[in-house]
Amino acid sequence: MSGTAGDPGGDVRAIDAVVNIWTPEALSHRPDWKDRFFADKVKAKSPMPGLSLEEMLARMDAACIERGFLVAARSGRLGLPGSYHMPYEVVARACALHPGRFYGLAGIDPTQGMAGVRALEHAVRELGFIGAHAYPHWFELPPDDARWYPFYAKCCELDIPLMTQVGQSLIYSPEQRLRSVGRPIALDAVACDFPELKLIGIHVGIPWADEMMAMAWKHENVFIGADAHSPKYWPASFVQYLNSYGRHKVLFGTDFPVLDFGRTMAEIDSLGLKPEVRRLFLRENALRVFRLAE
Repeated sequence: MSGTAGDPGGDVRAIDAVVNIWTPEALSHRPDWKDRFFADKVKAKSPMPGLSLEEMLARMDAACIERGFLVAARSGRLGLPGSYHMPYEVVARACALHPGRFYGLAGIDPTQGMAGVRALEHAVRELGFIGAHAYPHWFELPPDDARWYPFYAKCCELDIPLMTQVGQSLIYSPEQRLRSVGRPIALDAVACDFPELKLIGIHVGIPWADEMMAMAWKHENVFIGADAHSPKYWPASFVQYLNSYGRHKVLFGTDFPVLDFGRTMAEIDSLGLKPEVRRLFLRENALRVFRLAE
């Protein structure tokens, strides 16, 4: 499915490191705020109805995206307004139906303690998940809070990367307004305490993108996920970083349906990235960080 001249992505078969599964089954586990939030706040109107896995793959193929990492999100403590957990099994079934196209990321809930740690281990060892995923703002616990640490230790033991949201949180459900606790500087302590843990700060770190770049520059084990914010609005300093000394540090993502596959790839084409940078950013960095085969 290599692209041709003029296609989104060119000849690079991209890997999207942050994708929300959007099947009718998956949507049945998400709360009612999703329609209001995605349509009004992030203007993602077209994918609001449920999409089959085949429809998602068709959209990915049209954008020359070969693989997608599906997030089984743990969004807040269950029982609180707006909170929800995407069952690991929903994502695992999608990955089993389309091996080599979809891969699972296991969301973590720090309030679950060792029960959550054991669930993460099961997801990796038994269900084939390739990494962990955290939303600090949903728990109002910054990434360097001690309650995350058992999960970081387990990720080291399992030898899997962990991606965590950094930057500003939005208001998802008015009934549960969440503080923006994801300052990228919080990754400094985590990277110092767990030097073997591959940490990916997703959502660019906006509005603290410079702080996120500083963390990736300082720590060999810290990377940046460039998702959830349209490339045409990325800070100029981040584009320069990506196109130069940060070329080995940034992974492509959309956070679909926050960003549309095809539109995002077209905007990346407009950035004028160097050919080597495009390959690293769209594909090779993800292969290396997640230790996936070509």
